[in-house]
Amino acid sequence: MKIKKVAVIGDGAWGTAIGILLDKAKHDIYIWGYFPEYIDELNRTRENKKYLAGPKISDSIKFTSDMKECVSGAGLIVLAVPSHFMRSTCRLLKPILDNLGEKPYILSVAKGIENETLMRMSEIIDTEIYTGKTAVLSGPTHAEEVAVNIPSAAVVASNDKVIRENIQSVFCVNNFRVYTSHDVAGVELGGALKNVIAIAAGICDGLGFGDNTKAALITRGLAEITRLGVAMGADPFTFSGLSGMGDLIVTGMSRHSRNRGLGEKIGAGKTLKEALEGTEKIAEGVKTSISVKQLSEKFSIETPISRKVYEILYDNLNCKIALSDLMLRTPKPERDIL
Repeated sequence: MKIKKVAVIGDGAWGTAIGILLDKAKHDIYIWGYFPEYIDELNRTRENKKYLAGPKISDSIKFTSDMKECVSGAGLIVLAVPSHFMRSTCRLLKPILDNLGEKPYILSVAKGIENETLMRMSEIIDTEIYTGKTAVLSGPTHAEEVAVNIPSAAVVASNDKVIRENIQSVFCVNNFRVYTSHDVAGVELGGALKNVIAIAAGICDGLGFGDNTKAALITRGLAEITRLGVAMGADPFTFSGLSGMGDLIVTGMSRHSRNRGLGEKIGAGKTLKEALEGTEKIAEGVKTSISVKQLSEKFSIETPISRKVYEILYDNLNCKIALSDLMLRTPKPERDIL
């Protein structure tokens, strides 16, 4: 399948970076945003000052608030909206897609789990739009770096080999390398669950701890992500790859990470409300921590770090007490992770 037009739903940092990336490969790029006034500003200034300040946006990229204009004739629709807007966005898309002839592939690049249903993003898409043409893309890919052509890699997953290979061919451009996977659940869960561990890593920074602490936390965080993911049907190998370990490293360590940055503010003494003030950028781990708590209880899986993040965010647990609780847990063999 030859894909020429790509419709990006979501004018945030990642949606904009994807548009910039694929525009360089000579695809026809349309980016949809909800607010017409901001779309007008993007078309005028050619810079996403609110979400991705700095990189200039080519005149060939078309911004629109008309969803039908955005998706009509597209071979691929990229859903780059925050996870808690995924269902409502799909409901806006469905009547438009129902009236199209050939149905485009739909690619989710959102990293979250719906709180109310505990559904992954691809499950929401399959429920609300249609099944059989859905894929997901995840990995250590900060928009700030992809947009300026810094070498990066990701993984695209679909149950259909043809779909994942077609999307791989679209995204393998410039300095962006894409691998394929059949493990949709694992790729999505790695991308979502690591955000909670990244908040914990940021809390370590805010408390003034060192590299030893963060390395231990990230390693043990990966162990609990793997435990929960396997219980939910994922391949354990996936969590040692780009959407697991790779994404966890970059999100737990990078200055670009919204989740790590939020955790740092909380570790330094701010409340969740205070940490969220003054920014329109979304730290997905805040809501995902609720889902992780529910999932760990549903599947009877120990997720001690994620549980402490939840208690810090929503039960006002003191960060130092949380650390003490983690350090004083009953010792066990390191290989006992599954």
